[in-house]
Amino acid sequence: PLSEDDVKSLCEKAREIFSKEENMVCVPSPVTIVGDIHGQFHDLMELFAIGGELPDTNYLFMGDYVDRGYNSVETISLLVAYKVKYPERITIIRGNHECRLTSQTYGFYDECISKYGNANVWRYFTELFDYIPLCACVDNQIFCTHGGLSPSIETLDQIKSINRVQETPHEGPMCDLLWSDPDRGHGWKPSNRNAGYMFGQDSTEHFLNINDLKLVARAHQLTMAGYSWSHEKNLVTVFSAPNYTYRCGNDAAIMEVDEHMDYSFTTFQAAPRMEDSTFESNIPDYFL
Repeated sequence: PLSEDDVKSLCEKAREIFSKEENMVCVPSPVTIVGDIHGQFHDLMELFAIGGELPDTNYLFMGDYVDRGYNSVETISLLVAYKVKYPERITIIRGNHECRLTSQTYGFYDECISKYGNANVWRYFTELFDYIPLCACVDNQIFCTHGGLSPSIETLDQIKSINRVQETPHEGPMCDLLWSDPDRGHGWKPSNRNAGYMFGQDSTEHFLNINDLKLVARAHQLTMAGYSWSHEKNLVTVFSAPNYTYRCGNDAAIMEVDEHMDYSFTTFQAAPRMEDSTFESNIPDYFL
């Protein structure tokens, strides 16, 4: 991993870049859309080998870079370094694990203590997380967020007024974007994650129609094939951590959108991993 001083410097540079971005980043096509990574650094390397290296390929990462996996430090360090070096080529939005409370519980904090002997690196990154945009929109057609929709957000303009520079709240529109999940029912109901909502097909269709959008793309949920459709193909879940937590056996996927806004999915399996991991932790189970 990078030295503690290098992480501090990197986060300061990245904060300047993120601070200039809106809550919703407008992203041009072509772009490759990526779901959860969760500290699986070797699989991130496999993803770049399959999807193309920066800056030749444009990327949009939809959150959850840390926790669960054994290499959160290396994963978030690389992605932030790419953002600093190629700010127009990589878009990074915030996931529900990019916050102090969650990353203290699910591995990132303990990994930083194990690798650095103190919490400074965890603090540098979690302070940076507060500046990361909340969502993105590809060519004004594909709305991308980590979790899902919010009953407090009807139009895209309402996203602009959110004060994102804070620890993720326990409720409200910012929380919902990072925590919500699609549901087979209708309307809105409280999520069994105890944050965000579960939203039905009618909610998705209303959001798309009123904002003249074609598709919602999100991450946040394990899907065994790497991607899955919901709500009559108005919403797609992309999950990019293969063999999640090194035991789930799932494939991973990336969504490749070309300059004509046609899209396809490429799936891949876990890369070989060194067994002598320097960090292993009894991370508590939680909704996969």
